[in-house]
Amino acid sequence: MAKPNYSFAKRQRDLAKEQKKEEKLQRKNAAQAEQAQLEQAESSTDEATDQAPADATPSA
Repeated sequence: MAKPNYSFAKRQRDLAKEQKKEEKLQRKNAAQAEQAQLEQAESSTDEATDQAPADATPSA
């Protein structure tokens, strides 16, 4: 009967953990980038909305 290779199994577990951690980090970074993009779009919309009444002031 073959002897189990614990160091190989440990290395495989460590690689799996590292890969999972990297994927989680990528998802987190993607979510942060999407959030920043939404905030930037909202602030652009807010700036345009804030400027619109000032430009539309009647000159009478």
